[in-house]
Amino acid sequence: MTIRVLLADDQTLVRAAFAMLVESARDMEVVAQAGTGREAVELAGTARADLVVMDIRMPDLDGIEATRLIAADEDLAGVRVLVLTTYDTDEHIVEALRAGASGFLVKDTRPAELLDAIRTVAAGDALLSPGPTARLIARFLRAPEVPATNGGPECLSDRERGVLSLVARGLNNTEIAETLGLSPLTAKTHVSRIMGKLGARDRAQLVIVAYESGLITPGATG
Repeated sequence: MTIRVLLADDQTLVRAAFAMLVESARDMEVVAQAGTGREAVELAGTARADLVVMDIRMPDLDGIEATRLIAADEDLAGVRVLVLTTYDTDEHIVEALRAGASGFLVKDTRPAELLDAIRTVAAGDALLSPGPTARLIARFLRAPEVPATNGGPECLSDRERGVLSLVARGLNNTEIAETLGLSPLTAKTHVSRIMGKLGARDRAQLVIVAYESGLITPGATG
């Protein structure tokens, strides 16, 4: 199955470089390019994109608002957004995750990592650049703005809260399974059940919920 990618960046040369990279992968194709956030929203539907590689800083409509509009449109429910930012200290990353982005990467990510990120997000998982994720959220989550969910961690079992805390620390299903002594399938089932209970669309929202609810606190380890 070919992943249909929409590239949204206001710099023509950056888009051209990303387009060459994406087109070099056998399982991907660039179906459209946008120079503004508004164009990205329009093309997400008309180009039938599976995933949008979205720059945060764009004219007309920034990447955060464009992501919010895409995530809120029922007709675009299957479109995932992977946000790109210049620096991993960009405070807007948390806003992008709140808006509905399924993950983020910094622009100096190695080519192979970008392609892997596109595959990961297109498959329905979240990509959160594990290193800076917890630090970013801890630093910029100052005024709670809990995503629209069906409930908080209090509606979860003790086991599910434990799984959620590991998701919030950037662990994937295999790592969660190893940590808790579970099979990878069981870990995946727990994560899916947690998303259903919380009304979260992906792991990115689970991370936000975990921090905003106080389940995970800034500087927490282990």
